[in-house]
This record gives sequence, structure tokens and C-alpha cells, in this order.
Amino acid sequence: MTRKGVLYLIPNTLGEGLVEEVLPAIVPTIVSGLRHFVVENSKEARRFIKKVSPDVPQPDLVLSPLHKHIDRTEIQKYLNPCMGGMDMGLLSDAGVPGVADPGAEVVALAHKLGIQVRPLVGPSSILLAMMSSGLNGQSFAFNGYLPIEKSERKKALIKFERRSKEEGQSQAFIETPYRNNKLFLDLLALLNPSTLLCVAADLTLESEYIKTHRIDTWKKIKFDLHKRPAIFIIQA
Repeated sequence: MTRKGVLYLIPNTLGEGLVEEVLPAIVPTIVSGLRHFVVENSKEARRFIKKVSPDVPQPDLVLSPLHKHIDRTEIQKYLNPCMGGMDMGLLSDAGVPGVADPGAEVVALAHKLGIQVRPLVGPSSILLAMMSSGLNGQSFAFNGYLPIEKSERKKALIKFERRSKEEGQSQAFIETPYRNNKLFLDLLALLNPSTLLCVAADLTLESEYIKTHRIDTWKKIKFDLHKRPAIFIIQA
């Protein structure tokens, strides 16, 4: 019986920071031994692989794309190398695979097929933000992206604030970076003045910004979040 390969969940950096500052040494070692990857974006994946393991021959790489436009039936074939005994990597564009990331679908398939899944340590913007927020890390919820439509977004923010107050639970969410400033203004307009808000932007980068204040204090602070990846956490 052919041994099945291992699916390695490979962490990426959160931006242009130095690899050695955010990824353990085992990550380049593992990457150097792989040729088959499931990736969000092929161009970004090749760039990352070249950065962490420059000796890997780029023409030898087989990259299977994982994005919203892919035919879902194709994903069923992505782990064929593992079924044939070859180790593979699952790589996110930023941070760790499977968390606020489409990779969870491939991981679920691996479990279904009896393939060993091995997560490698790396930066998660969600956990880094929670760690540095000073808010409740014993009980928190990550709610992903907020609705784009204005009235639905307002309902969502009010719901999260109410849930935080009733359950004592921190509520975290993200936004497309170019909409960050608009979301920040919505938070100031809709939330209670005493509600705590943490803004954690550009995590692990030189421009890293992490602050937690009451909403009434945030109203006195001027700064620009445009196109800066950020996590927002509130606690009522």
C-alpha cells in the first residue's frame, strides 16, 4: 500500500517584513523539499517560495490555484500527489492557511482522504491583534468581513457591540484595506463612547500600529488606515 504524503500548512509573512523575523527556520527547510503546492495566487506564491527557499527550481513547481473563481470539482484533484505518496504544501497569501483564508476547504478534503495535516508555526494577524489588544482573550469571536451595504453594516456593528456587552466577549473583524477609514468612522459614529476599540494595523511590519482606546478617546485621534491591513476588536 502506497504511503500517503503529508499536507503541510505553510505560514506566510503578513507583508514585506523579514522572513527570519516572523517565520521559524523549519519553514524554509520544509518548503525546500516540496514541489507541489495549493496556493491563493500563483505569482505571490512563487515570490514567497523564492524568498524563503531560493534554491528551489521554479520550473519544477506545480501550483494549484485556490480562489473564488475556481471550479470546485477541480479542488477534488488537488491532493492527488499526496494520495500518491508525495508531500505537499498549502500556502496562504498572508498569514496562516485556513484562518480567514480559503485553505480550510483543502484541509477538510485532506481529513476526508485520510491525509496527515501538519500545521507549521507562523504569524496570525488575528491572534497577534488579540494578544496585543488588552481585551478579553479568554472569550473572543472573529467575525470576518462586515457587510458592504451601509444599513447591514450598521446592524452588524450594533449586534457585535451588544453581544460583547451581554456575553463579555471581545468581537474582532476585518475590512478590505481601502475601506478601513470608512469603517473606522462608522465605529466612532455608532458605538457607545465607553466601548473599547483596538486597531491593529501592519502587524509585524516596521509601520506596525496597535492602540486600544475608548471610542470617545479615538474621536480625538487623527491617523490614516487607507490600504493598511488591519484587525478591529471591540469590547463593550
